[in-house]
Amino acid sequence: LRDAPSACPALWRCLPCPPAELRLDLVLSSGQSFRWWESSPGAWTGVLGNRVWTLRQDGDRLWYTVYGEEEERDGCPAKAAKLDAAETDRILRDYFQLDVGLSALYRAWGTADPQFRRVASDFPGVRVLRQDPVECLFSFICTSNNHISRITAMIERLCQAFGRRLCCLDSRPFHAFPSLSALTGADAEARLRELGFGYRAKFVSGSARAIAEGLGTEGLCQLRSVPYAEARRVLCALPGVGAKVADCVCLLSLDKAEAVPVDTHVWHIARQRYGVGLGGKSLTPRAYQEIGDFFRGLWGPRAGWAQAV
Repeated sequence: LRDAPSACPALWRCLPCPPAELRLDLVLSSGQSFRWWESSPGAWTGVLGNRVWTLRQDGDRLWYTVYGEEEERDGCPAKAAKLDAAETDRILRDYFQLDVGLSALYRAWGTADPQFRRVASDFPGVRVLRQDPVECLFSFICTSNNHISRITAMIERLCQAFGRRLCCLDSRPFHAFPSLSALTGADAEARLRELGFGYRAKFVSGSARAIAEGLGTEGLCQLRSVPYAEARRVLCALPGVGAKVADCVCLLSLDKAEAVPVDTHVWHIARQRYGVGLGGKSLTPRAYQEIGDFFRGLWGPRAGWAQAV
C-alpha cells in the first residue's frame, strides 16, 4: 500500500477476495468500464458511485480506500470523507458482484466446453461488473468503431466537460459521470463534436433526450427487473444503440447475465473454434442471434460471463 495516492484518503479497508474470484488487472483493463487507471503498480484508481477509489490486491484480500469530495474551494488535496464502512463494502461487493461464486462457474464452463477449459487457466478471476446503467449506456454508445484507449480518453473528456468535479489527486482532477440532464442541453451535441466525438455526438445527445422524455433515469434502471428480450428491445430503440451495444448494457448494468455481446471477433471464434456454421460474409442480425443462442446453450444462464473470459 506504500504507493497509494497521498491525498487524504479515508482508512484502508479490505474484503476477503482470492485471485480466483477476482483479478483487478484483468477486469479493470478489459473494456468493461473506462473509468479506471493503474495509478501505481498494482493499484487502480477510478470513479465509482460518484466517489474516487483506489483498489489493490494482496493475497486473498481486496484493499480499498475512498477519497472525499472537495470542500467549496479550489485546489488540492482532497478532503477526507467519513464514510460508513458497511456501505463502502456493500458498494464494492455489488460492483464486482462478489456474491457470485466464480470458481464454481469456471468449473462448470470448463466441463461443458473444452475450448473454455484450455484458456481459463490463463485468465482467472474475470468477472462481470455491475455498473450504473446511465454511465454504461453512454460509455458503450462511444465504443462503435473505436478502441479502448481512445474510448477511455473520450469518456474522460465527457466527464470533465459535463460532470461534477469530485476531487483532485496528485494534481489530477476527477469528475463524476454526467447526469442525464447535463447531456440534454441544446448545445450538448455541438460541445461533444468539439470534444472529438464525431458522429457519436448525435447519438449521445439524442439518446439522452429520448430517455429524459421517455423512460427517465429511474425507468432505465428498472429494466433490471424485466426479461432480457424486453430490455434489449427498449435499448435498441435508442439512437446509436444496436444489438451489440444493447447486449453490453444488458450484461454490464442490467443484470442480464445471459446477454452475449457479439462482434466480428466473437463471430470468427464461433465459426473457427466452435464450428458454428453460419453462412454469408458478414455478421447479419440472424447470425448475431444464432451465435448468442449457441453460446447460451453451451455455457448456460451466465453465458455473458463466460464470453468475457
